[in-house]
Amino acid sequence: MSGAGESRAVDVTDGDLLKPIAFLAIPLVLTQLLQVAYNVADTFWVGRVGSDAVAAISFAFPIIFLVISVGGGFTVAGTILIAQHKGADNHEEVDHVVGQTISFVLLVSIVASIVGYVFTPQLIALIGAEAGSPVHGMAVSYTRAWFLGTVTVFAFFMFQALLRGWGDTRTPLYLMTISVVLNVALDPFLILGFENNPVFHVLGLGGLESTFYAATGFAGFGVQGAAIATVFSRAVGAAVGIWLLFSGQLGIRPSLSQFRLRFETVKTIVRLGIPAGIEQSTRALGLTVLTAFVAIAGADAVAAYGIGSRVYAVFTLLSLGIAQATEVVVGQNLGAKKSDRARRGVLLNAGLVGGAFAAVSVVVYAFAPEIIGVFLTGDESSDVVRMGAEFLMIVGPTFAFLGVFQILMGAFRGSGSTRIAMGFSILSLWVIQIPIAFGLIQWAGIGETGVWYAMAVSNVVSVLVAGLWFLRGTWTSGVIDTSPAPAD
Repeated sequence: MSGAGESRAVDVTDGDLLKPIAFLAIPLVLTQLLQVAYNVADTFWVGRVGSDAVAAISFAFPIIFLVISVGGGFTVAGTILIAQHKGADNHEEVDHVVGQTISFVLLVSIVASIVGYVFTPQLIALIGAEAGSPVHGMAVSYTRAWFLGTVTVFAFFMFQALLRGWGDTRTPLYLMTISVVLNVALDPFLILGFENNPVFHVLGLGGLESTFYAATGFAGFGVQGAAIATVFSRAVGAAVGIWLLFSGQLGIRPSLSQFRLRFETVKTIVRLGIPAGIEQSTRALGLTVLTAFVAIAGADAVAAYGIGSRVYAVFTLLSLGIAQATEVVVGQNLGAKKSDRARRGVLLNAGLVGGAFAAVSVVVYAFAPEIIGVFLTGDESSDVVRMGAEFLMIVGPTFAFLGVFQILMGAFRGSGSTRIAMGFSILSLWVIQIPIAFGLIQWAGIGETGVWYAMAVSNVVSVLVAGLWFLRGTWTSGVIDTSPAPAD
């Protein structure tokens, strides 16, 4: 098995660690930054519609994140299996796992799309949006548009996960770039339409917006347009990725028979994927609970939380990029029976992320109001800016702890110890963060600020506990069976 696809795949089982980790991680970090561009573009242009629109996306985000998490758990299983089989030099099993993961995850996505679309209004109301209110209506339209494209969104993320386990992180980066460019280009027009669209003036084409509007009458879809742009751009990326996969150019060549689901392989995917899905989905559910807590303080607090969470997501996604690289480093090395090398890779990544995040958090703290203010304009947004800045000044100093925690979770997942990662995720959010937030809101009476403090405390305590478990070394026993499976 050779060729251009395999030459793009990074092998981290031999030689120096830093260089291959860098080649593996840099595209992943850039991919996560491009993911941030998706979020920032949506929030920026939806912010032009108004604070209610921003609040609508804030209500929709936990639901979307929940659904992605369910399917994402099974794509994580694919990453683990492929990385460890590649480390064991078992290429036939790599092709088999690719076919099985694609078939199973697409089946899950179809079910999620139907169920999610039907129950969107009830889910949005359950989070805290008042049924019948403008915010509820916009949140429903946005979420339902997203659910219509669930299959394409899942396919896009699945393609990234499978190639990540293989060690090819550059191809997903290229496709993410195409997808983001499409999304950024479509957002202002699908959200705002042509009438008085500021993009024309930025491009020096002022006046043409009136011409286009007169010809089409298109006034935009509002907040729903952001979801349509996302679904379409993901679909394009997924289509190109699947074509590349079937062409054999990536070094992976699953046969058609390997897409026929086999019970033993599906059982392994489920065994690894359910804890990973629970890890991600319980975090999504936790975000839903926190959003409901914040909603007690009103729509301005929810909008502030939504914008502050976008900034928080920048650090989360960056650390997730390194954590995904850590999964591959650990998976390939444990598959190759090199546990000491896997451990060194984890410590190296944790040190790099912790130091970088500590430095950048100083800037976030110093310019918190200015960062929040970028997303909103007008005097009516002053309370949102104040609350959002408070969020960054309380939570920001703990970003380094957040980053190291994500690296440790990547190590546990890469070893196949997805239940351990799940346990620490539940501890972080449901045992530490949510009870503290509830106590500070109910008994201390400090409103949304209690949620900010709870997030900060959770970041610090969680990494200390997970770090002690990592040092025990028992997580390396979670390696999967890398012996060849019976032929189809």
